[in-house]
Amino acid sequence: MKHTIRGAALAVLAMLGAPVLAQMRPMTPAEQEAWTAARQRKAVQAMRQASTAEAAPASDRNERNDSNDRWMPDLAKLTATGGVIQVEGAGGGGLTPWALITGYGSRDSYGANAHYTYLATQDYTLRSYGVAVGILDRLELSVAKQEFYGGAAPLNDLKITQDIVGVKLKLAGDAVYDQDRWLPQIAAGVMFKRNNGVGGLGPVTSVKQLGAASDAGIDYYLSATKLLLAQSLLLNGTVRLTKANQMGLLGFGGDRGDRYQAMGEFSAAYLIQRDLALGVEYRMKPRNLAADPEKDYYDAFLAWFPSKNLSLTLAYVALGDITVYNPKRQRGVYLSLQAGF
Repeated sequence: MKHTIRGAALAVLAMLGAPVLAQMRPMTPAEQEAWTAARQRKAVQAMRQASTAEAAPASDRNERNDSNDRWMPDLAKLTATGGVIQVEGAGGGGLTPWALITGYGSRDSYGANAHYTYLATQDYTLRSYGVAVGILDRLELSVAKQEFYGGAAPLNDLKITQDIVGVKLKLAGDAVYDQDRWLPQIAAGVMFKRNNGVGGLGPVTSVKQLGAASDAGIDYYLSATKLLLAQSLLLNGTVRLTKANQMGLLGFGGDRGDRYQAMGEFSAAYLIQRDLALGVEYRMKPRNLAADPEKDYYDAFLAWFPSKNLSLTLAYVALGDITVYNPKRQRGVYLSLQAGF
């Protein structure tokens, strides 16, 4: 702004000083006219230079702002359409992955979140935490860690940890925009899992000593999610190929079988209001270990989305029997906090 004022002042002074300078020596009318025209051209040039000097920084600022905006997430997806983070780190419900891509970035942007999940039954506690990123509403990458603790004898000192890396890719359909046809959103995913061993059981330090065939494995899954906006209803079905015992916490494969089995997983959620969803889930499980009469999982959950940056999920969950050492149906509470964009 100072450059503009200075240039304008110079131009005005040049115009006002023209008659005074003309009196210093006699000028012919032609000379006076030429001199005045030259002064006017210089005044216009000075004003243009001042205006350019002022405009250039503003242009630079606009370019910088545009560049910054280009890398900012747009948060363009509808509230709750990123799902929550399931206990293995993928976007979906609490127990099963959905075809939705985590985060609120549109197909031109990205989203990310961090989560912490706490699940407690009568005899066991499971903690899960990690991060997930959704890219262009098509690709999802996730990393999660599970910590499993015993709370009742003889497994009161038990501790098992597991690392999980997930990749999910949307293959077809769009849960939001395909409201005029029955095609669901379809995604395929893999979960790479590694069990880090057993603690608190004396000489037993590996899940292989409990009968598992391996301490590492891969889950493959295909999910289909249909969102019915007019009915405020979400339906999901997932088929998972797995060898995992208790999600991999007790290893992979076992003395009863060491082959991939197709397990069905199902979810339904009703949006009570824009920021509150009520749902149920059911997850089938393989039975590979004689020491673990594994049962199917199911839950009923309530998910609250106060903003696109925060969600809280509370659920009643049933995990069935977990090992023959605590022969009791394990039921309890599931609480998950997720923050992101």
